[in-house]
Amino acid sequence: MKKHSARVAPLSSYSTQVLTCPNSEGEDGSESRPETPGSGTSIESWSYNTCASTALKVLGGLLMVLCVSSSWVGTTQVVKLTFQSFSCPFFISWFSSNWNILFFPIYYSGHVFTTGEKQTPIQKFRECSKLFGEDGMSLKLFVKRTAPFSILWTLTNYLYLLALKKLTATDVSALYCCHKAFVFLLSWIILKDRFMGVRIVAAIMAITGIVMMAYADGFHGDSFVGVALAVGSASTSALYKVLFKMFLGSANLGEVAHFLSTMGFFNLIFISCVPLILYFTRVEHLGSLSSLPWGYLFGLAGLWLVFNILVHVGVVLTYPILISIGTLLSVPGNAAVDVLKHEVIFSVVRLAATCIICLGFLLLLLPEEWDSVILRFLANIADKKSEEHGEELTESSGQTRSRSQANGTVSIPLA
Repeated sequence: MKKHSARVAPLSSYSTQVLTCPNSEGEDGSESRPETPGSGTSIESWSYNTCASTALKVLGGLLMVLCVSSSWVGTTQVVKLTFQSFSCPFFISWFSSNWNILFFPIYYSGHVFTTGEKQTPIQKFRECSKLFGEDGMSLKLFVKRTAPFSILWTLTNYLYLLALKKLTATDVSALYCCHKAFVFLLSWIILKDRFMGVRIVAAIMAITGIVMMAYADGFHGDSFVGVALAVGSASTSALYKVLFKMFLGSANLGEVAHFLSTMGFFNLIFISCVPLILYFTRVEHLGSLSSLPWGYLFGLAGLWLVFNILVHVGVVLTYPILISIGTLLSVPGNAAVDVLKHEVIFSVVRLAATCIICLGFLLLLLPEEWDSVILRFLANIADKKSEEHGEELTESSGQTRSRSQANGTVSIPLA
């Protein structure tokens, strides 16, 4: 099986400036073209533009981290508030997933605004539908490609919401961070990705944190069930990402927006029967339409949509590692809200488990060549120290010679 890499193409391409040196004139090369007056200015302007673009990208990345973390914390906390008056997790998951239909319209609006292309929405939709094959999307391909991912998406959200009914927002968000370790393990097994010892250690730390979280209140009751549900949500999320990387790894941003909108349509058409079945079997009691907390539902669905948009667009506009850090920062964000608003008291075991999971998450963010980078960095430091030591020896020997000459002494070599 070939190895795929999940890359998203940028919205627009950027031209790279090339600096060329003036060619020499004459056969012998003795005469050269005089330096143009603006060459120094062009180099300075190029350097300034490069630094400015890098600084803007870093600042945009920090802003993106804040937005990703805030949207995910807001989503989790609004779910907890919604459960106080409306305890129907599958309906909430189904209602929020329907908003994925807006992915492609939002992408098309941003694409037209940034590039100025005059393609109609239907033309752009057909262009992005090449993700399903050269012949475009058919009903068979629509069901075949969309059904597995839509089911995994729904399971991930549903299990996450069920876990929030049993545990605090901090515990669930920390356990959900284990999906990064599960992605590595599945990629290593299925996609034959490179084996990295540090990531195995991170996966072991994630499993250790899960066991400690389950042990915090004993292996019984709502706590253990909540941990199992949160781990199940992380597992289905990891499987979704690995399968997406396997089948759709080379998709650009437009194709990703097309695919997510297609999943929204699949959710609306085929999964709408599940809330009805749960309603008639009295598993989830919806009540009348006027009694539903529409404010919480629309706020929750909007925050969830914003979070997913930021995750997919942020990979294009800034560094992907910052998006992962934004997800991780939702853990202390939820902890602050739980302590200040809900007056939650965390046990030492839960705090230790959360810290271990977060540390394992950070280890998983290390690049594949992190060891060689560190070795090169240490080698450069050693070379600089040896050069400085050699310069000090040269200076000291020069000072000794000058002093001996000033005193009139001459060193005679031994025979």
